[in-house]
Amino acid sequence: MENKTVIAETERLILRRYQKEDLHDLFEYLSDKEVVKYEPYKPLTFDEAKENLKWRIGTDEMIAVELKKSHKMIGNVYMGKRDFEALEIGYVFNQNYWRHGYATESCKVLIQQAFSNGVHRIYAECDPNNKGSWKLLEALEFQREAHFRKNVYFWKDENEKAIWKDTYVYAKLNEIFNLSGR
Repeated sequence: MENKTVIAETERLILRRYQKEDLHDLFEYLSDKEVVKYEPYKPLTFDEAKENLKWRIGTDEMIAVELKKSHKMIGNVYMGKRDFEALEIGYVFNQNYWRHGYATESCKVLIQQAFSNGVHRIYAECDPNNKGSWKLLEALEFQREAHFRKNVYFWKDENEKAIWKDTYVYAKLNEIFNLSGR
Protein backbone atom coordinates (compact mmCIF):
# COMPACT_ATOMS: atom_id res chain seq x y z
CA MET A 1 0.00 0.00 0.00
CA GLU A 2 1.85 3.07 -1.17
CA ASN A 3 1.81 5.95 1.35
CA LYS A 4 -1.15 4.55 3.30
CA THR A 5 -0.80 4.11 7.03
CA VAL A 6 -2.77 0.92 7.60
CA ILE A 7 -4.10 0.30 11.10
CA ALA A 8 -5.88 -3.00 10.45
CA GLU A 9 -7.22 -5.13 7.63
CA THR A 10 -10.19 -7.45 7.38
CA GLU A 11 -11.30 -9.71 4.58
CA ARG A 12 -13.07 -6.82 2.80
CA LEU A 13 -11.69 -3.65 4.37
CA ILE A 14 -8.57 -1.58 4.94
CA LEU A 15 -8.67 0.56 8.10
CA ARG A 16 -6.18 3.38 7.78
CA ARG A 17 -5.30 7.00 8.40
CA TYR A 18 -6.98 9.63 6.26
CA GLN A 19 -5.17 11.08 3.26
CA LYS A 20 -5.72 14.03 0.89
CA GLU A 21 -7.21 11.76 -1.78
CA ASP A 22 -10.19 11.00 0.51
CA LEU A 23 -11.81 14.41 -0.03
CA HIS A 24 -14.49 13.40 -2.55
CA ASP A 25 -15.44 10.23 -0.69
CA LEU A 26 -15.57 12.14 2.62
CA PHE A 27 -17.72 14.89 1.12
CA GLU A 28 -20.01 12.26 -0.40
CA TYR A 29 -21.11 10.98 2.99
CA LEU A 30 -20.68 14.02 5.25
CA SER A 31 -22.86 16.12 2.92
CA ASP A 32 -25.73 13.59 3.20
CA LYS A 33 -28.38 14.81 5.67
CA GLU A 34 -29.50 11.26 6.41
CA VAL A 35 -25.94 10.20 7.31
CA VAL A 36 -25.35 13.11 9.72
CA LYS A 37 -28.91 13.14 11.12
CA TYR A 38 -27.77 12.17 14.65
CA GLU A 39 -24.40 13.91 14.56
CA PRO A 40 -23.65 17.25 16.29
CA TYR A 41 -23.13 18.91 12.89
CA LYS A 42 -25.16 19.66 9.78
CA PRO A 43 -24.35 18.30 6.31
CA LEU A 44 -21.00 19.73 5.22
CA THR A 45 -20.32 21.85 2.17
CA PHE A 46 -17.38 20.91 -0.02
CA ASP A 47 -15.19 23.59 1.59
CA GLU A 48 -16.18 22.43 5.09
CA ALA A 49 -15.35 18.84 4.12
CA LYS A 50 -11.94 20.07 2.92
CA GLU A 51 -11.27 21.70 6.31
CA ASN A 52 -12.63 18.67 8.15
CA LEU A 53 -10.31 16.38 6.17
CA LYS A 54 -7.28 18.41 7.33
CA TRP A 55 -8.31 17.72 10.93
CA ARG A 56 -8.87 14.01 10.19
CA ILE A 57 -5.42 13.71 8.59
CA GLY A 58 -3.89 15.29 11.69
CA THR A 59 -5.51 13.06 14.32
CA ASP A 60 -4.99 9.40 15.11
CA GLU A 61 -8.52 9.11 16.56
CA MET A 62 -10.29 9.05 13.16
CA ILE A 63 -9.87 5.88 11.13
CA ALA A 64 -10.88 5.76 7.47
CA VAL A 65 -12.63 2.62 6.22
CA GLU A 66 -11.73 1.68 2.66
CA LEU A 67 -13.11 -1.14 0.52
CA LYS A 68 -10.28 -3.46 -0.56
CA LYS A 69 -11.82 -4.21 -3.96
CA SER A 70 -12.47 -0.67 -5.21
CA HIS A 71 -10.29 1.39 -2.82
CA LYS A 72 -13.32 3.60 -2.15
CA MET A 73 -13.34 5.19 1.32
CA ILE A 74 -16.85 4.47 2.66
CA GLY A 75 -16.83 5.80 6.20
CA ASN A 76 -14.95 6.09 9.43
CA VAL A 77 -14.62 4.76 12.93
CA TYR A 78 -13.74 7.15 15.73
CA MET A 79 -11.62 5.80 18.60
CA GLY A 80 -11.23 8.70 21.03
CA LYS A 81 -8.82 8.35 23.95
CA ARG A 82 -10.45 8.94 27.36
CA ASP A 83 -9.33 8.82 31.00
CA PHE A 84 -8.93 5.54 32.88
CA GLU A 85 -7.65 3.45 29.96
CA ALA A 86 -10.91 3.93 28.08
CA LEU A 87 -11.82 4.71 24.48
CA GLU A 88 -14.98 6.21 23.05
CA ILE A 89 -16.07 4.59 19.80
CA GLY A 90 -18.22 6.12 17.10
CA TYR A 91 -18.86 5.50 13.42
CA VAL A 92 -20.26 7.25 10.38
CA PHE A 93 -20.69 5.46 7.06
CA ASN A 94 -21.78 6.40 3.55
CA GLN A 95 -25.48 5.55 3.27
CA ASN A 96 -24.86 3.55 0.08
CA TYR A 97 -22.90 1.04 2.19
CA TRP A 98 -25.30 0.63 5.11
CA ARG A 99 -26.53 -2.88 5.99
CA HIS A 100 -23.57 -4.70 4.43
CA GLY A 101 -21.79 -5.43 7.72
CA TYR A 102 -18.94 -2.96 7.09
CA ALA A 103 -19.43 -1.06 10.37
CA THR A 104 -19.57 -4.32 12.32
CA GLU A 105 -16.49 -5.68 10.55
CA SER A 106 -14.42 -2.53 11.14
CA CYS A 107 -15.52 -2.02 14.75
CA LYS A 108 -14.84 -5.68 15.64
CA VAL A 109 -11.24 -5.61 14.48
CA LEU A 110 -10.54 -2.20 16.08
CA ILE A 111 -12.09 -3.30 19.40
CA GLN A 112 -9.99 -6.49 19.42
CA GLN A 113 -6.89 -4.46 18.62
CA ALA A 114 -7.63 -1.92 21.40
CA PHE A 115 -8.28 -4.63 23.98
CA SER A 116 -5.13 -6.53 23.05
CA ASN A 117 -3.23 -3.24 23.51
CA GLY A 118 -4.51 -3.02 27.10
CA VAL A 119 -7.53 -0.72 26.79
CA HIS A 120 -9.80 -1.43 29.77
CA ARG A 121 -13.17 -0.16 28.52
CA ILE A 122 -14.75 1.04 25.29
CA TYR A 123 -17.96 3.02 25.37
CA ALA A 124 -20.31 4.74 22.95
CA GLU A 125 -23.06 7.30 23.23
CA CYS A 126 -25.95 7.39 20.80
CA ASP A 127 -29.40 8.81 20.28
CA PRO A 128 -32.14 6.33 21.29
CA ASN A 129 -33.84 7.15 17.97
CA ASN A 130 -30.76 5.95 16.10
CA LYS A 131 -31.80 2.30 16.19
CA GLY A 132 -29.16 1.25 13.65
CA SER A 133 -26.41 2.55 15.91
CA TRP A 134 -27.50 0.94 19.16
CA LYS A 135 -28.41 -2.32 17.39
CA LEU A 136 -24.83 -2.41 16.07
CA LEU A 137 -23.47 -1.85 19.59
CA GLU A 138 -25.62 -4.68 20.92
CA ALA A 139 -24.47 -6.96 18.09
CA LEU A 140 -20.89 -6.12 19.17
CA GLU A 141 -21.86 -7.28 22.71
CA PHE A 142 -21.84 -3.82 24.28
CA GLN A 143 -24.19 -3.42 27.23
CA ARG A 144 -26.49 -0.48 27.71
CA GLU A 145 -25.37 1.19 30.93
CA ALA A 146 -27.46 4.34 30.90
CA HIS A 147 -30.36 6.19 29.36
CA PHE A 148 -29.87 9.87 30.07
CA ARG A 149 -33.03 11.86 29.57
CA LYS A 150 -32.80 15.19 27.75
CA ASN A 151 -29.13 15.62 28.68
CA VAL A 152 -27.74 17.20 25.49
CA TYR A 153 -28.68 19.48 22.65
CA PHE A 154 -26.94 20.27 19.39
CA TRP A 155 -29.48 22.72 17.98
CA LYS A 156 -31.89 25.43 19.02
CA ASP A 157 -35.34 26.11 17.61
CA GLU A 158 -36.48 29.35 15.97
CA ASN A 159 -37.05 30.88 19.46
CA GLU A 160 -33.46 30.04 20.51
CA LYS A 161 -34.67 27.30 22.85
CA ALA A 162 -32.53 24.19 23.15
CA ILE A 163 -33.84 21.09 21.39
CA TRP A 164 -32.99 18.53 24.08
CA LYS A 165 -32.15 14.93 23.23
CA ASP A 166 -31.79 11.72 25.19
CA THR A 167 -28.59 9.65 25.14
CA TYR A 168 -27.94 5.94 25.47
CA VAL A 169 -24.54 4.95 26.84
CA TYR A 170 -23.18 1.52 25.91
CA ALA A 171 -19.94 -0.06 27.06
CA LYS A 172 -17.83 -3.16 26.63
CA LEU A 173 -15.13 -4.20 29.07
CA ASN A 174 -11.86 -5.83 28.15
CA GLU A 175 -12.42 -9.46 28.99
CA ILE A 176 -9.96 -10.79 26.39
CA PHE A 177 -8.07 -12.71 29.04
CA ASN A 178 -11.25 -14.24 30.49
CA LEU A 179 -11.59 -17.98 29.98
CA SER A 180 -15.07 -17.49 28.48
CA GLY A 181 -13.45 -15.82 25.49
CA ARG A 182 -16.05 -13.03 25.39
